[in-house]
Amino acid sequence: MNTLLSLGHGYSARVLGRRLIAQGWTVIGTTRSAEKAETLRAEGVEPLNWPVEDLSPALSRATHLLSSVAPDAAGDPVLLQHGPAIAAARHLRWVGYLSTTGVYGDRGGGWVDEDSPLAPTTRRGQQRVLAEAAWQSLCRQAGLPLHIFRLAGIYGPGRGPFEKVLNGTARRIIREGQVFSRIHVDDIAQVLEASIRQPNPGAIYNVCDDDPAPPEDVIAHAAELLGLPLPPAVPYDAAEMTPMARSFYAESKRVRNHRIKHELGVRLCYSGYREGLAALLAEMRGRAS
Repeated sequence: MNTLLSLGHGYSARVLGRRLIAQGWTVIGTTRSAEKAETLRAEGVEPLNWPVEDLSPALSRATHLLSSVAPDAAGDPVLLQHGPAIAAARHLRWVGYLSTTGVYGDRGGGWVDEDSPLAPTTRRGQQRVLAEAAWQSLCRQAGLPLHIFRLAGIYGPGRGPFEKVLNGTARRIIREGQVFSRIHVDDIAQVLEASIRQPNPGAIYNVCDDDPAPPEDVIAHAAELLGLPLPPAVPYDAAEMTPMARSFYAESKRVRNHRIKHELGVRLCYSGYREGLAALLAEMRGRAS
């Protein structure tokens, strides 16, 4: 039986999990929360309280392994705790690691692809580069089929601009030349599923849509779809933001996604934010009716 062990079974991994469970897979998902464990169980996932519970039995059952766990200053928590056990799991047919396009750093709005040099300018991006290298080293030495997915800014149900526009907290933060790439969570799941069907050990994929755009344009379009006034424009230098939010504005780039299309045959559900937001709004209104 195909069994996915999903480490850090969060927003993106849960969408993949639902797709696989519908096909008869077993999905084991780790969480630290008892409340979330019950939610996962209701979705058909076998919850595992990690790192409290031993990972070894689940790892021995898994045919596929996905890590969504972010690194910290000490390194990748999964590899620090379970590197040797993962290296010994030679039965794994596919290993996936969710990284970020932040590894490319700031390109002044220019384009990057999977072969572009890694030049992160934020601490989080630097930690991701080290984590990618650690996964590559371990899997290369162990002969495991690693696949790295560099995700752009994620949005989807419950994670998008509509809530802020509706509650009046949305702002259009203006920074000249700023542009981001994005990806709908459903498209993340279909990319991962396509890779599982067509493993290519050592492959790296940018996971983003076709329409990198300034963040203020996305907020403005969300307001337009809702029929609400344009949120106020705030110059970047005058905007109050958390350090995390401000760090996103430290980098501006456009990310190419040719590899997921040409190698994996992916046809994006949402080629840009306009299509993605329209679908989210239709879903919101469907739930409300």
